[in-house]
Parts: sequence; structure tokens; C-alpha cells
Amino acid sequence: MKTISIVVPVYNNAETLAELHRQVVAEVAEHAPKIDCQLVFVNDGSTDGSIVVLRELRARDPRVVLVDLSRNFGQVPAIVAGWEHATGDAVINIAADLQDPVSQIGRMLLEWEKGSGIVISYRETRRDGLFSRLASRLAYSLWRQSLPGLPPGGFDSALLDRKALEAVKQLKERNRFFQGDVLWVGFDVKFIPQVRLRRDHGRSGYTVAKKIRYFLRSYLSISYFPIRAMSALGFLTAFAGLVLGIVIVNAYLHGRPPFGWTPIMMTILFLGGVIMVMLGVIGEYVWRIYDETKAKPLYIIKDIYR
Repeated sequence: MKTISIVVPVYNNAETLAELHRQVVAEVAEHAPKIDCQLVFVNDGSTDGSIVVLRELRARDPRVVLVDLSRNFGQVPAIVAGWEHATGDAVINIAADLQDPVSQIGRMLLEWEKGSGIVISYRETRRDGLFSRLASRLAYSLWRQSLPGLPPGGFDSALLDRKALEAVKQLKERNRFFQGDVLWVGFDVKFIPQVRLRRDHGRSGYTVAKKIRYFLRSYLSISYFPIRAMSALGFLTAFAGLVLGIVIVNAYLHGRPPFGWTPIMMTILFLGGVIMVMLGVIGEYVWRIYDETKAKPLYIIKDIYR
């Protein structure tokens, strides 16, 4: 009998965990009765009592595996921790907040049985607020410049068979982009649409500041555009300086030398600003190199309940 592992990263989702467990079990039983199911919950340093709920689920259902991390490491490290402890022939990761429809699990399993190595449930539309929709559209438009295969609405939920999973697990970088990693390894990818549901329980742990940090981390991990833009800006600035030099020499030759400190100050401030921006971009890349060389573990496990 084949086995499917459902990996769920958990961060302050105590209100939804019992319902999520019920829906997942019912979905697999209805659409894949001949497939065994393992549920791997990864507690990513929750502070709202999620660990208590997860322990209760583990006591009631032997199919539940609980991985308790020592602190909050982030969604991607939590997913990777779940992958490391998933024993199924295929793995599906799904959010714990019930915004990704659990009904997609049955559709993903159907495509997997047809031969797809990776099945991605992408967000065709979303029922979030206006600001969230606009910010998401902007972020994905920039990501898609480096990853043309990325769906416009992105995805959080995906099925990977064992071969695809082992390939993704070989990627060891710390500042990683989950969606980019899944698409980068190749294999036969099948996309199925979904509607991202509105959040009805609790509050998202992703503040605006965290979203910005995640965007920068993921964008710089897949794109060389900032470095190339710096080079282009440097050439343009040098060309502008050459043109300005010609204009000044021509003015002297015709007896009309420029005067006043305003043009000088504008030039100094402009060049100073360009240099500082360039140093900032270089610093972002250098910091990531430094972070990789430290080789700290992506996560630390406090307890495992099997």
C-alpha cells in the first residue's frame, strides 16, 4: 500500500488544528481510501497553546507525527523539518490556517497517480484584503522575471513524490525560496488552480515587516537583477559624468565658465546617493554569503512525538 505524508507547519494555529486534522483525514479517506496517510505537524515555536492541541491529536491518532522545534525558525525551515521526518511515497505540504482548501489534496493525489512527480496547487484568486492582493501581485510580478514558470498567484501547497522530494532536500542554502526550489528541480509538474480562502481564525503571523524581509530574501536568492542594475547604473553615471565634463570644457573654451556651488553640491549628493545604494545592494549579497559560511542548522528540534 502506498503512503502519503501530509506536512503541516504550525505557528500559533491552535484554533484551526483540530478542524484541519478532521478535514485532512476525511479528504484522504474519501478520495484515496487505498493510500495510507501520515500527518506530520511541525510546531514552529508557537506560543498560543498549539503544542497542547497537537499532543492531544497525537494521543488520539497514531498516524500523527509531531516535530517540536526549539523556537520559531520560519515557515520554510518548518516545512523542511517536516520533509525530513516524512516517510511517505509522496509528500504534500499544506498551511495550518485553513486558507488553502483541503479539498485540493484529493485532486493532487489523483494527478500523482496519473504520473506527475510534482503537483502544485496554485492560487488562481484570493479572498484577502485589497492591500494584500496588490502587494502579492507586485511581489509575484518581480519573482516571475527570474522564474517565468511561477504561477501569477504563487503557491504554498504542493505534492512531491519521493524522487522529487529527495532532489529538493539536496538544496542546502539557508536563505531560500520554497516555490523557487520546487520549480528548480524540474520533473513533471502539474498545476491545478485553487481559490485562497479568507482567514477566519486567528491572525496571520506574517507582519508587513516579515513579508518585506521574506520578499528580499527570496528575491535575492533567485535573481541577479540588482547586481546587473548596479552595473548599468554605474555605466550611465560614468557616461553622464563624461557628458558633463565635455559641457564644462566647452564652456571654458567659449569664455563662459560655470560658476556657483549649487551644481557641485547636486553632483556630489547624486553620486554619494548612487554609491550608498550600490554598497547597500552589495552588502545584502555579502551578508548572505557570510550567513552561508557560518553553516548553522536550518532548524533545531526539541522533541519528536511518534
